[in-house]
Amino acid sequence: MTKQWNIPAAWRGAELFSRPDWTHKLTKSEIDEIDAALRSVEVAGLSLPQITPATFPLPHFKTFLEETADSLEHGSGACYLRGFPVWRYNEAQLKIIFWGISRHLGIPISQSATGERIFSVRDEGFKMDNPKARGPNTSKGLSFHTDRCDVIGFMCVKQAKSGGENYLVSSVTLFNEIAKRRPDMLAALQEPYTYLRHTVDTGNSLPYCLQPVFAERDGCFAANLLRVLIDRAQKTEGVPKLSAKQVEALDYLESVAAEPELHVSFRQEPGDLLFVNNWVLFHSRSQFEDHPEPESRRHLLRVWLSMPNSRAVPESFRGNYGQVGAGAVRGGMKPKERRLR
Repeated sequence: MTKQWNIPAAWRGAELFSRPDWTHKLTKSEIDEIDAALRSVEVAGLSLPQITPATFPLPHFKTFLEETADSLEHGSGACYLRGFPVWRYNEAQLKIIFWGISRHLGIPISQSATGERIFSVRDEGFKMDNPKARGPNTSKGLSFHTDRCDVIGFMCVKQAKSGGENYLVSSVTLFNEIAKRRPDMLAALQEPYTYLRHTVDTGNSLPYCLQPVFAERDGCFAANLLRVLIDRAQKTEGVPKLSAKQVEALDYLESVAAEPELHVSFRQEPGDLLFVNNWVLFHSRSQFEDHPEPESRRHLLRVWLSMPNSRAVPESFRGNYGQVGAGAVRGGMKPKERRLR
């Protein structure tokens, strides 16, 4: 019988909501510490890269964040911080705050060829044939996927008029379910899948890479999925094509992930921060309708974190992550080198 993973990240649906490491309501003293750290950064005139745990001090809240980093890697794989008063601050201040909190968890890495390390998730109005278009800067729904980092974080600044619900599913549970129901599908999902280079990943010299959905190294589980790049690869000449079995397996995986008893949904509200471990969870988002006024439209800040306490992952992930060792700084998009004139 195929191995079953009996680890804390193997939760089923609403079980997540009862986990002690899932949600935390920020206290007044924690908010006061964050506010004091912001003021010290502003007085010192520090840029984002200069903000570290030392220059963004959180004397007591840092202990909780250290525990959060541990639970993201060894616990449920997700943490939901609620109740930060975002309306008190402007966008520049919120970026400092989000960066400062995130730095107590890990190291922010580049999310684009321009080196963005805090990315604004909002509908930019791009048509889908625009090379600048990415799922996060449209209003469309997104399928279950992972991002190219150990942990992804979101701070909700403003929410849409309707829609935009978050979805989380344990990829560990998906592995276990597929192992029991369709071991042939599981075998296919452990084979290499072709990923086309993203249209905005112009600093990457590789036209494509190969990696599995499910893998294991040193007794640690690892799963990754971004089907949009897999599908694009299938439409591109000169890259390895998938077998019919592999395509069927991807469809089957998505159908299992969509089962209501296996995933959770919730709506991140202004002031909520969400952190998710990409190696053990998949996330997605529903389509949304925005407010007509530009200043009221949906806006989330996003960070990709490389975690100091991360697991080692198989060599097959090197193409997308660069480094695969435990605790290595890895993932993200390489900034495109500028030519000197």
